[in-house]
Amino acid sequence: MAHLIRHKLTNKLTNAAHTVSNKSQAKVSGVFARLGFQAATDEEGLGFAECDDLDYDYRQGMQMDVLQGDDEGGRMEGEGEFEGDSHYQRDGAGRRPSSMKTGGSLDEDKPRITTWDAGWNVTNAIQGMFVLGLPYAILHGGYLGLFLIIFAAVVCCYTGKILIACLYEENEDGIKERVRDSYVDVANACCAPRFPTLGGHVVNVAQIIELVMTCILYVVVSGNLMYNSFPGFPVSQKAWSMVATIALLPCAFLTNLKSVSKFSLLCTVAHFIINVMVIAYCLSRAREWAWEKVKFYIDVKKFPISIGIIVFSYTSQIFLPSLEGNMQKPSEFHCMLEWSHIAACVLKGLFALVAYLTWADATKEVITDNLPSTIRAVVNIFLVAKALLSYPLPFFAAVEVLEKSFFQDGGRALFPDCYGPGGKLKSWGLGLRIALVVFTMLMAVFVPHFALLMGLTGSLTGAGLCFLLPSLFHLKLQWRNLLWHHVFFDVAIFVIGGICAVSGFIHSIEGLIEAFRDNIPD
Repeated sequence: MAHLIRHKLTNKLTNAAHTVSNKSQAKVSGVFARLGFQAATDEEGLGFAECDDLDYDYRQGMQMDVLQGDDEGGRMEGEGEFEGDSHYQRDGAGRRPSSMKTGGSLDEDKPRITTWDAGWNVTNAIQGMFVLGLPYAILHGGYLGLFLIIFAAVVCCYTGKILIACLYEENEDGIKERVRDSYVDVANACCAPRFPTLGGHVVNVAQIIELVMTCILYVVVSGNLMYNSFPGFPVSQKAWSMVATIALLPCAFLTNLKSVSKFSLLCTVAHFIINVMVIAYCLSRAREWAWEKVKFYIDVKKFPISIGIIVFSYTSQIFLPSLEGNMQKPSEFHCMLEWSHIAACVLKGLFALVAYLTWADATKEVITDNLPSTIRAVVNIFLVAKALLSYPLPFFAAVEVLEKSFFQDGGRALFPDCYGPGGKLKSWGLGLRIALVVFTMLMAVFVPHFALLMGLTGSLTGAGLCFLLPSLFHLKLQWRNLLWHHVFFDVAIFVIGGICAVSGFIHSIEGLIEAFRDNIPD
């Protein structure tokens, strides 16, 4: 009897010592993280906030353990841990929380994409129809504009890599494990534990702005192309934008991307035909190329707008975490990203240079407007088709972000759920979607300036998502593992990106004000 009592007291004291040790370790870790001496992981930040509650639950469970027999007590000590305990144990003991990826059967059952598929997706994202504005960037930047196309490709490739690096943490064995799934998760981890959701809100706002502005640009370019394709028609560019919006209203009824995916191949084919026709025409006038017009001189007032245009044409960081997580061989992600950006850089540089050499100072914001009327109509019809087929993708993504943030945030949403039983969209939810389509039309009607809007978007959100935030997150989350040159690159990218973003934003706003004041057509 005395032996049994002594054994139970020993177990109780041992469990209490482990609890105190874990609690103290989590609090010390949280304090250091708040002071900025080390990057707090998700487990540490959450454990610091919930340490007292978990400790109380653990003590209640410990008292129940004492009442069990010796064998059962030993089993409970090893297997009966609360899931929350692993949140604040720095050694990672215990089960992983359910929200983290463990490589289990659920992940293995998901269909994976090959490296070629991933490269194709990245290429489509950074080689879209917005390359039509790159010759306009050469007009105001000359050779410096060409250098910027190369520089932006190198920087965006690097920031894509470091953003993916922020998804991983080393375990106790020194093996990197994927502990985050998205750009929002990285942002939240960077701001934890003091502001655990601030980073995600910032990224969501930037994503919504970029996606909605992309939709607006599709409507603007559709109206612009139709107006220049049929100049004899008594229809203004604003009226053509309204006609394009009528064709886009069915997008409000989308509940998934299954139907939209059928048009992806058509978009790719249309884009290939457009590039071939433009380059073929430019090559036919190679004897008239104005090499003397390409100079090192830059237009100080309009070149920052060109920076935004170039940066916006490379934006792909939003979906890179999801893409890497769905690859069959994530280890090949870096190689895929490098080759896709090299290909995009070469094609963009050649397209911009050849087009500018052909028309020189007469280069327009949308390069197809420089084509002869006979060719222009055919090319522009393909472009309008591509723009209209591309619109549903950013629109659906923007709707998803808005719905999850304001209507489906797990009971914390500001507004009631816009979906009824069975996942059916409610009538007022459909009305909000239609209102978003109409909003993109109104913006396109009242601000019909493709290059200025593209430069504004690239400076406002493109620089932030591609330059500023990845470098900042990398410094915060991976500080203890960085070499000096990594720190130098991150700081340099952050400073240069900040200067380009501010200057591009200011000059884009000035350009829009000037266009409205002087009533300059697009």
